[in-house]
Amino acid sequence: MFYDKNENRDSPRGRHRPHKHEHHGHGRRKHGRQGLHSGRKLSSSELQLLLVLLLSQQSAHGYELIKSLGERTEEFYVPSPGMVYPALTYLEEIGYTSVEVEGAKKRYQLTTDGKNYLQKNQEAAEDILTELERAGTQMAKARQVMEEGADDETSEEMETARHNLRRAIRERQPFTPDEAKRIAGILEKAAAQIKKAN
Repeated sequence: MFYDKNENRDSPRGRHRPHKHEHHGHGRRKHGRQGLHSGRKLSSSELQLLLVLLLSQQSAHGYELIKSLGERTEEFYVPSPGMVYPALTYLEEIGYTSVEVEGAKKRYQLTTDGKNYLQKNQEAAEDILTELERAGTQMAKARQVMEEGADDETSEEMETARHNLRRAIRERQPFTPDEAKRIAGILEKAAAQIKKAN
């Protein structure tokens, strides 16, 4: 599973919220191609941009945004509440979102300023989400390869090999998108070789 680089909530960096001027400059940058693809993890401003993109599709509570990112990336990218809620608070403070209080919950929706911001950064936002979705698909394929035949009767050697594979993947987490693609490629090649042997 992929987490933000500022995921440590006990760190001063984990609690950092960028100033408004940090949002400028997303416009023509290819985050999905040059950033995440090279292995760099999501920054705070990129998470905020993702949230703005999701909120442009429909208003949502914080937990709904977390769930949506998890579903769209096949659980590859699931930001923690400790990252999402400060980001949403910041977006509200700078006027990109407004909040409707529903009991103890807050429903966020984009303001005109938020829509204008997204319009200037639409391509960058979609690049980020597309890259995360692609990495999620690759990891889902890797899991499928790893789980195929898990219920069949196999030799002790096969069970040990599967166990070692699962442990190796678990110990490598959290993955960057680049690492996810590399590992998925290894597993897909192994699966192809096994099928060819038959």
